[in-house]
Amino acid sequence: MAIVKPFKSVSPDEQYAHLVAALPYDVYNRREACQITAENPKSFLNIDRPETQFSEDVDIYDDRVYEKAGEMLKSWMADGTFKEDSREAYYIYELIMDGRSQTGIAACSSIDDYVNGVIKKHENTREEKEVDRIRHVDTTNAQTGPIFLAYRSSEAINKIVKIKMSDAPLYDFVSDDGISHKVWRIDDKAMIQDVEDAFQNISATYIADGHHRAASAVKVGLKRREENPEYTGEEPFNYFLSVLFPDDQLMILPYNRVVKDLNGLSPEAFLEKAGEFFKVSKVGDGAYSPEQKGTFGMYLGGTWYCLKAKDILYTEDPVKGLDVSILQDYILGPILGIQDPRTDKRIDFIGGIRGLGELEKRCKEDMEAAISMYPTSIEELLNVADAGLLMPPKSTWFEPKLRSGLFIHLLK
Repeated sequence: MAIVKPFKSVSPDEQYAHLVAALPYDVYNRREACQITAENPKSFLNIDRPETQFSEDVDIYDDRVYEKAGEMLKSWMADGTFKEDSREAYYIYELIMDGRSQTGIAACSSIDDYVNGVIKKHENTREEKEVDRIRHVDTTNAQTGPIFLAYRSSEAINKIVKIKMSDAPLYDFVSDDGISHKVWRIDDKAMIQDVEDAFQNISATYIADGHHRAASAVKVGLKRREENPEYTGEEPFNYFLSVLFPDDQLMILPYNRVVKDLNGLSPEAFLEKAGEFFKVSKVGDGAYSPEQKGTFGMYLGGTWYCLKAKDILYTEDPVKGLDVSILQDYILGPILGIQDPRTDKRIDFIGGIRGLGELEKRCKEDMEAAISMYPTSIEELLNVADAGLLMPPKSTWFEPKLRSGLFIHLLK
């Protein structure tokens, strides 16, 4: 059973919410983050990426950088940019993209659920990426970026959400990328209890996005347990900030690939080798987006091709049956020699939100071929996690992205 708790959120004053709300810290590189914070001094990236407050000769992992994040958070709370709720609450967070709504509940999830596998993962994490967020959480004494969790849709939870959304929202704004954001507060004791009771019937939640942030939050919590051996389990550090969405409202976009070379093969030789396991057909000049599982687009030499996996490649294995696995196991690895896509510099990944035009652009600039993917389904993600298995890297791209800065969970 999933444990969720209400919390006293530190949130922006209504007049600043649209300015504060920022995409996750890892969406940007340093140069991009600096540009955004220069244009918008209220952007939460100022706190989430505090190296933006220093010259480029200061290392992003310098102690002063993390200390600056803590100082800014305190300053913004003192000057009224942020305010802490007087009582614990849940929050409903709706995002609307291209007319499609997804509505989650902002809550605190249990680090014990993470450790015990009630919160399920589908990706590995890298220690060096965890360390940055561990230091950020530990120094600011706050969790500033919510973890995007999914659960199998519940009629009981849907009913609670629908009732609350009939009220006027706390926040209602459209971000620069056209995404609509609305937030409601659930602070009625009876409704809070209804939410907790409803999640008692949810057997598992799933990390959709934010594996590194989740791992970092949990490690800070475990560290603080060691530092406080008399802990009761009710302290804020025993929980981490999350927004939980029903699976039937979520959309995964494809995570496309571009490769630098054909591993010494000519285009003709490459397509011939690919033809051993795929039916290869020329599409023409128009960009090709696969319309069904088991098909791939290939942009090569200025021409689009369709590669359809032959029946022999299909399997019931929840990981090996993924399109990203089929691509890796039958093209990237054996033909192109890309054995570890996490570290190989000959491959890059392009989120589906960038469109197929970005694939063609990269092939004109620095890459030789591009592969357009059919998106992994949310059901495939849940099945992999339920089996205790892990997906290949860059298997999913969720849109829209949650904004940071709308909810902050203090660990005091």
